[in-house]
Order: sequence, then structure tokens, then C-alpha cells
Amino acid sequence: MEKTEKQKYEMDMCSGPILGKLLLFALPLMCSSILQLLFNAADIIVVGNYAGDNSLAAVGSNSSLINLLTNFFLGLSVGANVLVARYRGARQDEEVSKTVHTAMLLSIFSGILLTVIGCIGARQILIWMQTPEDVLPLAVLYLRIYFVGMTATMLYNFGSAILRAIGDTKRPLYYLTIAGVINVILNLIFVIVCKLDVAGVAMATVISQCISALLIVRCMMKDTGSIHLELSRLHIDTDKFKRILQIGLPASFQGIVFSFSNVIIQSSVNSFGAIAVAGNSAAANIEGFVYVSMNAFHQAAISFTGQNIGAAKYERVNRILCVAEGCVLVVGLILGNLAVLFGRSLLGLYTNNPAVIDSGMIRVRIICTAYAFCGMMDVIVGSLRGMGYAVMPMIVSLIGACGLRLIWIFTFFRMEAFHSLASLYMTYPVSWLITFLTHVVCFIIVRRKLRLVWGA
Repeated sequence: MEKTEKQKYEMDMCSGPILGKLLLFALPLMCSSILQLLFNAADIIVVGNYAGDNSLAAVGSNSSLINLLTNFFLGLSVGANVLVARYRGARQDEEVSKTVHTAMLLSIFSGILLTVIGCIGARQILIWMQTPEDVLPLAVLYLRIYFVGMTATMLYNFGSAILRAIGDTKRPLYYLTIAGVINVILNLIFVIVCKLDVAGVAMATVISQCISALLIVRCMMKDTGSIHLELSRLHIDTDKFKRILQIGLPASFQGIVFSFSNVIIQSSVNSFGAIAVAGNSAAANIEGFVYVSMNAFHQAAISFTGQNIGAAKYERVNRILCVAEGCVLVVGLILGNLAVLFGRSLLGLYTNNPAVIDSGMIRVRIICTAYAFCGMMDVIVGSLRGMGYAVMPMIVSLIGACGLRLIWIFTFFRMEAFHSLASLYMTYPVSWLITFLTHVVCFIIVRRKLRLVWGA
């Protein structure tokens, strides 16, 4: 029975055809990410329809700031994912166990620290972001309640990263389905019935995050394999902690700077007023569904590459990258253009204000049409990280994506001829394309350096 359960949830990434297994890995992960995004989407849809445009702007304008404050620690979960995948591929179960207990304790510390930072600094950070005066009080209230649930968020994300490393993307999907349904129900009750406005949607999100975290911790505690979690064994193993930092810190730093550039862009959007902020918030939420669908293949590239490196199946690494890039290209083109085609109808789910919809369509048309470049950029970064090259993709991404965006915002965007929402949003596709092409060059260089090891 134990063997049957393992076969049901775990995956052998080191042998057999790649495409079928990669899709079996990515599709549940895609659904999980979409459900996780629905937490925020449910918040925005409910407040947009039942609480007004200021409430919609207050909830939506926090997204870039939340990402900024959480991406550092979520980057560390990438380190845990790669490390567990490598030890799993090498069949070193004791090393897997040490990594698991170190990572889960690290997630608890991360969550507590984020709660303190988010609750204390919420108002001042939002002021620095030029949040409109009529939106600020609601945005501060939402952010402070949201960050109360950060420990649960970190536990879930670190736990799901560990499950992904052994090929299990199904159980996180089940848990998020349960939490997502509860989140939507509580949103409706707290906002429509109890009239709690943004506080209600924040409370619903925190409760649902706690439920998903409890389910994933329970799953790991009941597991009988190498990822079995025992609360009494939670401790920081120095060697594993260092290795997680070596792989995860570059990803963390990259995530922070990416989010910082998005915060700067959000601040620039804020300068156009509440209508632009609301339209941007709704459009960003729609494109988020496209992004997380593509990001499933980024996660697949990390886990598949990490396990095959651990198992010394170096010849499969190139094939994994090509298959993942092909998949993400198809998904990005189809979903991105569907978002543009049905953009006005989708934006209408968030608001009935024609001005907000018009503003949101500016972002949807520019970003979603070219979103496949972002997915392809992320997949090749995932492959490089799975091979253990974390610093190189970080540097390239920071210069190629973040650097270009910031240069544009602080130079051309400030000129009257270029000072528009369309000009602002164009920084995304241009930076994706340039960064992707640079990463291709980096992958070729790494490939040649490791030619003797790979036997190619």
C-alpha cells in the first residue's frame, strides 16, 4: 500500500520520455498556481463589485508591495527545492530529511519576520509608493491584516516546493482547492453580509492561507518517505542551510529587485490617479493567470534538471530545456492572446466603470500579447538554477530586465512625449525579449564549459 501511495504522488524524472512527465508535473502545478491567484482575484472581484473603486484600488495596489516583501523568502524556497531534488535524484534520503527540516523551520522564521515588517511598515511604505490619499487608509488596513497570515503563507510555499522536488504537484492542488473554496465563501460573507469591506477580504485570505498551510504540514507529517516531517526534528542544519542560501539567495535577491522595479512602476501608475490604479490592478490580476500558467514550466525545469543532475543524467538536461521552452511558448501565445481577445469582458468581472476598463485594456493589450517571452525567459533561468548556476541568471536578469525598466522610467518616461501608461507598460515586453536572448547566450556558455562532464 505504501508503494502504491508513493507511485500515485511521486514521479521518476530521470528516465523515460520527458514531454509526458513534464506535462503531468506542470498541469497540476498550473492549476494550483491559478487557485492561489484566485485568492487575490476573489478579493478584487468582490470589493470591485460590492465596495467600490477605492476599495478595488486599495486591494490591487498592494500586490507589487506584497511581492516585494515576500519574494526574498520565496527565493529561499527555490534553494530548498533544488537541494531536495538533487538529493532525491542521488537517492540520499537522509540528506533529503535534513534539508526538509531545515527548510520548514526557516519558513516559520521567515513568516514571523514578514509579519513584523508588514504590520509596522505598511503605512510608510505605501506613502513612499505615492498611494493616492483616498486609497491609503484602506490599503494600509488590508496590508496589515494580510501580513498576519505570512507564517502560513511561507509554510505552504516551502512545503509545496519540497513536494515539487519529488514530483508531487497533485496534493498541493487538492489543498488549494479546499482553501480556495473557503476563501471565496468567506469573501462573500464578510463583504456582502458583514459589510467589512477590505478588512473582510483580507481576513478571508488569511484564514484560507492557514488552512492550506495546515493541510500541507499534515501531509508531510503523514508521509512515510524521505520528506517525512517530525516537529521534534525541526532544526537548522548548518550545511543544508548554507546550501539553501547558495542557491536561494541569488533567486531571492533577483525577486526583490524585480519586485522593486514593479513597485517603481506601480508608483508611476499611481501618479495617473485612482482610475488608472484600479484599471492596472484588474489588468494585472488577469495577466497573472497567464503568468502562473507559464511559470509551471519554470518550476518543472528546476525540479527535472535538479533531479537529473543529482542522478548524473546530464544528457537529459538539454532535452528538458527544449521541451519546457516549447510548452511555455505554446501556453504563453494561446493564453496571452485569449486574454486580449476577451479582455473587456474579463475586466468587466472586476468593475462596471467604463473608464477603469479602458485603462485596464491598455495594459492587457501590451503585456499579454508578448507574455510568451517572459515565460521563455523564466524557463531558461529555471534550467540554469537546476544545474546550480544561481548567480549568473540573477545578474543577467537584474541588468537585462530590472535595469532597463528603471532606466526607462527615470529618463524617457519623464519626458512629456513618452509620459503615458502605454509607454510605461512597453518596458515589460522589451526587457523580457532582451533578457531571454542574453540567457540563451549564457546557457550556451555553461553548456560548453560542462561539455566534458556531459559527454557531448
